[in-house]
Amino acid sequence: MRGSPLLLCLFSVSCWVNLTPTAGDKIFHFGACRVSMSVTEIRAGFTAIKANIQSRDPIRTLSILSHPNSLHKVKSSDRCCIAHQLFTFYVDKVFKHCRTEDLFVNRKISSIANSFLSARRKLGQCHEQNNCLCGEESTEKFKQILANYEGLNVTTAAMKSLGELDILLDWMERSR
Repeated sequence: MRGSPLLLCLFSVSCWVNLTPTAGDKIFHFGACRVSMSVTEIRAGFTAIKANIQSRDPIRTLSILSHPNSLHKVKSSDRCCIAHQLFTFYVDKVFKHCRTEDLFVNRKISSIANSFLSARRKLGQCHEQNNCLCGEESTEKFKQILANYEGLNVTTAAMKSLGELDILLDWMERSR
């Protein structure tokens, strides 16, 4: 019985550590939803492969995420909806088609994809609980993003979208 208080203390500390966001995590506000994730880690992974990914982009005159599809003008009430759509877009369409012959690049892509998958799961739960509705503006912006993506072949579109990840991360950081 002497070890019981020690075990209880260790168990309590373990639970606290698992429930507390890590030092690099930030809380992002997407409308009614809040999601904790480490953008510092995602940015570091992206920065390590950005030049490699962007060098694979044969069409530099088209952007999938930026103007006139600017995310920065999305109303705060639509942020939950468009964030959920974008995380789903990246997980279901982009990361699945971003494979290279470089194992280092593939590992970084996989790490970023895992972060997005986790964030999408958390955002999806909140999206459903709070009945986040998509306004006309965010629906139109997302339709344009999809049209830009689908207007290219799958690999080119995926690499271009991955190469524009900093646009999405900047938008997320402004949503905090």
